[in-house]
Amino acid sequence: MHKRKTRSKHPGVEIRQAVAEDAALIAAVLLESFLEYRASYTEEGFSATTPKSDQVLARMSEGPVWVALHDNAIVGTASAVSKGTQLYIRGMAVVPTARGLKIGKLLLQYIESFAAAHGHRRLFLSTTPFLTHAIVLYEGLGFQRSNEGPHDLFGTPLFTMVKTLGHPAKAPLRGI
Repeated sequence: MHKRKTRSKHPGVEIRQAVAEDAALIAAVLLESFLEYRASYTEEGFSATTPKSDQVLARMSEGPVWVALHDNAIVGTASAVSKGTQLYIRGMAVVPTARGLKIGKLLLQYIESFAAAHGHRRLFLSTTPFLTHAIVLYEGLGFQRSNEGPHDLFGTPLFTMVKTLGHPAKAPLRGI
C-alpha cells in the first residue's frame, strides 16, 4: 500500500490513509488525545478508546484508517467502518498540541468526501457527553444527536450523532 498524501488548504497539514507502519503512532495519538479524560471513563471504556498498536492494525482490516500530519508528524487520526449505506466513524483524535489547527474538521470533511464517493448516505459516530469540544465540532459540521445506541461503552456513557448526506460532497477526493 502506498502513502498517498492529500494536501489541505491549511499549510503544513496533510491527510492520508494509514499504513501498517503507522499503527504504533496511531495508538500513541489516541492515548495522548484521551489521557486528560481518563478519569471520566471506566477502565474498560478507556482501554477500548485507546487501543494498542495490534488493535489498531486489526481496525485497518475492518475499514479505512486515516492520519493527519502537521509538519510531517502524525497528530490526528480517524477510522471508519462501512455499515451498508452508512459509514461509522470511530477512533477520531487530535493530540492536544495540535488542537486549534482545524485538524478534526479536516478529518471529518475528508471522511465525508470518502463516504459520498463510496455511496454512503449517512455518517454516524458515538461520543461521550464530556468531550464537549468534539461535540461542538460535530454539531458545527451538521451532526445531530440521536436516540440510537449504544448508550454506554463498558459503563462509560455514550450517545450517537448522525449526519445524513444529501448531494454528493462538493469535490469528492479522487482515488480514495
